[in-house]
Amino acid sequence: MRCRPKAEPIGVTNNFRVVRVFRGLTAATLLVSAACGGGSSAPPSTSPSPAPTTPVSAACGALGQTAIVNGVACSTANSPVVLLNMKDADGLQAGSCSGTVIAPRAILTAAHCLPSTTASVKVFLGTGAELTAQSFARHPNYRESDNTAFDAGVVLMSGDLARAPMPLLLSRDARVGETAVIAGWGNDQHQIAATLRAGTAAITAVSSLVLQTEFTNNFSSTCQGDSGGPLLISEGGVWAIAGVISANSTLACNFGTNFYSNVRNADISAFVLSKAPDAARR
Repeated sequence: MRCRPKAEPIGVTNNFRVVRVFRGLTAATLLVSAACGGGSSAPPSTSPSPAPTTPVSAACGALGQTAIVNGVACSTANSPVVLLNMKDADGLQAGSCSGTVIAPRAILTAAHCLPSTTASVKVFLGTGAELTAQSFARHPNYRESDNTAFDAGVVLMSGDLARAPMPLLLSRDARVGETAVIAGWGNDQHQIAATLRAGTAAITAVSSLVLQTEFTNNFSSTCQGDSGGPLLISEGGVWAIAGVISANSTLACNFGTNFYSNVRNADISAFVLSKAPDAARR
């Protein structure tokens, strides 16, 4: 395995400028650390991308009839994937990310979407006014200055959200070669943001901390603003969250490797469930 360049953040944007949140180790670095002599984790299992079994045009169906490169725009009417706008202490826009409703009052997102400068989080469901979050938290092992794969955060609301929660996939690991659906409010191939989109991707690598997909002409890719959104896998005919969109190996979103925090990791799932014990699960 050849050492890759470090992964770039693909979630937090400020006036359409990518804010470099990931410093030090990144998801990409973590995945190859063993092969490159940088760590003790076993390298993930990998395989070439197969032909898609779920067409991109059908990806919105995974969102319950609801910005992804090479994806399609989805209705926001019933979607559990929401837009998060972070504000600083002066109330100014500090970034935007995606998140997924996992319980009546809880939203799963990425830790790097909630930097220490975040004073409040506004939640946009796609229609109506923004809602102000009651509280938010990052995984305690996440570090902005020395990023690991614990890129998971939870946003809590004071009242129930008018969205059916998306379950967490905790009963099994993702499998190399299976088709997943990715969704978010980030940029598309035309750098147009703030539109909910979904697309399909194939799992190309799995480790205890990180899942991986590759962009191809047949599959979709994550981009700026999609961070915190879900990677969904079908289990028993139900779509469930297997990963949280975390990083891309390049700022050019129409090629490269996508990385996702593995929600089935014991530390990540324990953190999420400690904040949202009523989270749906599969």
